Amino acid sequence: MNSDTVKKGIDRAPHRSLFKALGLTDREIERPLVGIVNSFNELVPGHMHLRQIAEAVKSGVRENGGTPLEFPTIGVCDGIAMGHIGMHFSLASRELIADSIEIMARAHGLDALVFIPSCDKVVPGMLMAAVRLNLPSIVVSGGPMLPGRFKGEEVNLITLFEAVGKVHSGQENEEWLKGMEEKACPTCGSCAGMFTANSMNCLTEVLGLALPGNGTIPAVYSERIVLAKESGYQVMNLLRADVRPRDIVTRASIMNGIAADMALGCSTNTILHLPAIAFEGEIEFDLSVINEINDRTPQICKLSPALNGHYLVDLNEAGGISAVLKTLLDAGLIDGSVKTVSGVTMAERLADAKIKDFHIIHPLDTPYSQKGGLSILFGDLAPDGAVIKVGALANRDIVFEGTAKVYDGEVPAADAIRNGEIKAGDVLIIRYEGPRGGPGMREMLGPTSTLAGMGLDASVALLTDGRFSGGSRGLSIGHIAPEAALGGEIAFVEDGDIIRIDLVKRTIDWLLPEEEKAKRRKNFSPEKGLAKAYEVAGRTGYLGRYAKFVQSANKGAAFKTSKED
Repeated sequence: MNSDTVKKGIDRAPHRSLFKALGLTDREIERPLVGIVNSFNELVPGHMHLRQIAEAVKSGVRENGGTPLEFPTIGVCDGIAMGHIGMHFSLASRELIADSIEIMARAHGLDALVFIPSCDKVVPGMLMAAVRLNLPSIVVSGGPMLPGRFKGEEVNLITLFEAVGKVHSGQENEEWLKGMEEKACPTCGSCAGMFTANSMNCLTEVLGLALPGNGTIPAVYSERIVLAKESGYQVMNLLRADVRPRDIVTRASIMNGIAADMALGCSTNTILHLPAIAFEGEIEFDLSVINEINDRTPQICKLSPALNGHYLVDLNEAGGISAVLKTLLDAGLIDGSVKTVSGVTMAERLADAKIKDFHIIHPLDTPYSQKGGLSILFGDLAPDGAVIKVGALANRDIVFEGTAKVYDGEVPAADAIRNGEIKAGDVLIIRYEGPRGGPGMREMLGPTSTLAGMGLDASVALLTDGRFSGGSRGLSIGHIAPEAALGGEIAFVEDGDIIRIDLVKRTIDWLLPEEEKAKRRKNFSPEKGLAKAYEVAGRTGYLGRYAKFVQSANKGAAFKTSKED
């Protein structure tokens, strides 16, 4: 056992003494030491109940012969961090989460790990750590929030963000907004729709690192506590069988993850996190494969924000992720031979799965769309790619040509929207918000939801080297790479330039003579791009170091390794 290095032999008497200072008995010290990685805090509603989940996990570990030892990690609430300096830290926290788990697990000689995440960057950060450490591991999240009800309709956090746009446009008043504010987030858990946290928790099931139900069982259901106990119990079986994350997370399971992503219409942020997880496992990942899988995978499920009134709780009652995967498996769209933490292959795990509500999960012969929910665009404005959530569009065959209005950063762009400066037919460009230039690639739920609330989400295109919340919808194109801070073409667009977006051809082009483009490029230097990051981050804090070492969005915004230095 790994833990023998910290507890076996006469030389480890001081170490054993310290374990006994924790109140551990000799019997507990002799058993496998299982790290319980808990992202509990009192700042994030997705995490406020995780003490209870952790206690249930510990119960399962003890029942199956292990000694659970809990330690924490950080977690950012993207909703609370949205729209101000706090959002610079959200994506950046993912790397810190993975690093801190590595430190704790390696420093203390742990034998296995149970990960308890909930929100947006915590789930991928923990998955990155699991693949990096390659200790027997299992994930059990805190589960999704239930939707609220306001004036007879179901509402959630994204409804509230869009409601702000209605107040700014004069459609509603502040008293109405206050009423919705009281009802939009009625329980603990990750926000109720197919936003980033729930997308990643669902994909954790698909990757094989969580038991069935991890992505969809609501946070407030007792079934979630049972799942936590079973997860704690099962990690001991994985340890005895020496089944490790890299046995489970393979290229085949990553491809399964993309197929499920397409079928579910997940957050665009998954296109940052899946490459970063693959990067940790040294698995080849090219963005072009996403379009290949998109073309053959129908979208059979639509949840909020793509479809109001459908939430994770509805998907759970309809058969959950297992029902979606069984549909894909029967059509030959995923690989059923991959391993899972259940101790069986994916095909074996799905043997009895079935759709229980065809209104929520459509059969393959009547999908929402013949193609998947996300699409990668390429072109002279985004040579390394950009991403759009086409599953949240009413018309997936849009060809949009408009006039650029350019803003260096989210704040002036948001002010312009609220002040009525953005009109139908505009292409709103928000740059210097990429992994380096942001730094931290801030989510822009504020601008996208305000546009939606003002009824402009279908008539204004929003392009950025930053990213969007999983709750965004409309003609919102993010992750444009290379980013402005690295001298990408988006850095040289000016007000009045014409931008053409073709979702059929999957292109995004800057219609300007090449000689004029070349003239503008002469004024750029890498120092200029990094200087903009330092304006926000400073040179000495975490964000300053992050800006220096982070890679481009098409590489998952993962840190460089010695190979890339």
